[in-house]
Amino acid sequence: MENFAIGQEEEEQDLFEHFNIVVDKGQSLLRIDKFLMHRIENASRNRIQNAIDAGNVLVNKQIIKASYKVKPLDEISIVYAHPPRDTEVYPENIPLDIVYEDDDLLIVNKPAGMVVHPGYNNYTGTLVNALAYHFEQLPTLPGNDGRPGLVHRIDKDTSGLLLISKNEITMTKLAKQFFDHSITRKYIALAWGDIENDGRIEGYIGRSLKNRIIQDVYDDEDKGKWSVTNYEVLERLNYVTLVSCQLETGRTHQIRAHMKHIGHPLFNDATYGGDKILKGTTFSKYKQFVNNCFELMPRQALHAKTLGFIHPTTQKYMEFEAPLPADFDAVLNKWRNYIILPQS
Repeated sequence: MENFAIGQEEEEQDLFEHFNIVVDKGQSLLRIDKFLMHRIENASRNRIQNAIDAGNVLVNKQIIKASYKVKPLDEISIVYAHPPRDTEVYPENIPLDIVYEDDDLLIVNKPAGMVVHPGYNNYTGTLVNALAYHFEQLPTLPGNDGRPGLVHRIDKDTSGLLLISKNEITMTKLAKQFFDHSITRKYIALAWGDIENDGRIEGYIGRSLKNRIIQDVYDDEDKGKWSVTNYEVLERLNYVTLVSCQLETGRTHQIRAHMKHIGHPLFNDATYGGDKILKGTTFSKYKQFVNNCFELMPRQALHAKTLGFIHPTTQKYMEFEAPLPADFDAVLNKWRNYIILPQS
């Protein structure tokens, strides 16, 4: 099983590492795969060679072959996929909404409420348990040991598209695209308030000093990791706004933290304060209307709609979309109907 930290469900950076190594002056000539085996903890030769084959290992900013021999003062840069597996995952026959599948990868439309990977208090019923069962039904593929390779993650109560690799070389190549921020990811979100213009949110995301469960946005690089979200207004509904958010980075709770940071928490996002009436009238009918919406969609209004990437084998750009789930669509329609009716 991928050994992921609790609460890191949106951050693909945890799925691979970036190393920069300057070779010592006294280093004798040595094949780079052997050299890296001694320099990277728990690295297998096979995984290092996969990284080299994928073009994820650069020496002096140039792509090299596995036969390259390191020399003194060489500068080595590596993006290295490392899914450690230290706990057995039990396959479970859970239905999957498979959007696309081939010999190298799988795209799944995850429903809200499904945990992506086993963890504390969630050892069964997860997407990884379902994938483990699904992969058991597939023929054995080179480099595939039957366990799903998560390239990125989304929160339990966020719906939408997830990309899964079927073998190590695919995992490595896709990890590089995520690291380079060349993956297209667009989310649909319903946020509190009337957002007037399209915009861009940036800053350093890190754990809140007051509440370790949530993320805050800081100006100080020592307090977090750089993050960027671009958003576009799709529809204004008086007290809430439908927006499209495109990620340039993939940090924990990025969209949820960013939207709160600019004063527009996501609708019914309990973790970030969006599960209360933040905008609107004092009329009792309005309060009842909002509470009905909360009951209809008892989660944050966030959906991973669009996913685009270069296929690791064909080298062709592919893009997929997942329609809004029923609960999200129903709440949107309720807001649309509400704003055209007389308010009282």
